[in-house]
Amino acid sequence: MEIERSDVTGFCYGVRRALDILEKEAQVRGSVESLGEVVHNTEVMRRLTKKGVRVVNNIDEINSSVIVLGTHGTPPEIKEKISTRHIEIIDTTCPFVHRAQTAARKQAEAGFFVIVFGDPNHVEVKGIIGWAKGNGVATTEINAVKSLKVIPRRIAILSQTTQIPVKFSEFVKGVFDTIYYKDSEIRIIDTICHEIRDRQSAALELAKRVNVMLVIGGRNSANTTHLAELCATIVQTHKIETADQLQKSWFQSKEKVGITAGASTADEEIDGVEERIRDKNQPERKR
Repeated sequence: MEIERSDVTGFCYGVRRALDILEKEAQVRGSVESLGEVVHNTEVMRRLTKKGVRVVNNIDEINSSVIVLGTHGTPPEIKEKISTRHIEIIDTTCPFVHRAQTAARKQAEAGFFVIVFGDPNHVEVKGIIGWAKGNGVATTEINAVKSLKVIPRRIAILSQTTQIPVKFSEFVKGVFDTIYYKDSEIRIIDTICHEIRDRQSAALELAKRVNVMLVIGGRNSANTTHLAELCATIVQTHKIETADQLQKSWFQSKEKVGITAGASTADEEIDGVEERIRDKNQPERKR
């Protein structure tokens, strides 16, 4: 059995940047607090805890004079509340997420109703829609737009940075079909991260060449979930966090295994999965 790893794996730029900032702050200060997980990966957060990073779930739990905000971004009202307590903010928001936040703010200020294509319960999406200051909605369902009591005449459509491009296009078409008969103005701002696009494209190409795909990443990682969704349209796919979750039955009668990973998955985790498969099945590794 052969193992082939996707051409695009490991930390993305935004995650690598955030972890560098956080580790340096923890080293200088001895310890540092983070408002929520900096990245959605249990193994990465476990290693950060050993380096002096403490996760707090809300503002009331902050005990130090400085707080780190994660890569997924934060609504403006949260930042304002922190500032009123005279707490220093170290913001590690991914530049691509920041771009989406800026787009939401500018479009709302220009009088557009902002629609964010994304999971309304995801922290990144909450942050983006927060910058629209109440003049918007987040959803992945076109019916949520159709059910608005009054469909605004001016609409700006953005996307969660980790969404699947073709699904965003389908959603945009659905919005257009819903309001095309009105005297409307629609602005479409493509805020999907180009690194996520490359990762998805590489995973899809790999899925075409193998008999089973493994997608490694945190259970709450949106980009990992979307990778698994895409690969599953082509081949048998399993999403895992660690090598301990591997099941031998997945590889029975399989000649080739493909491996990809989410943007917040460390190389060590990917190596660990590959080594575990090799130990059990003695495959030849192909790069």
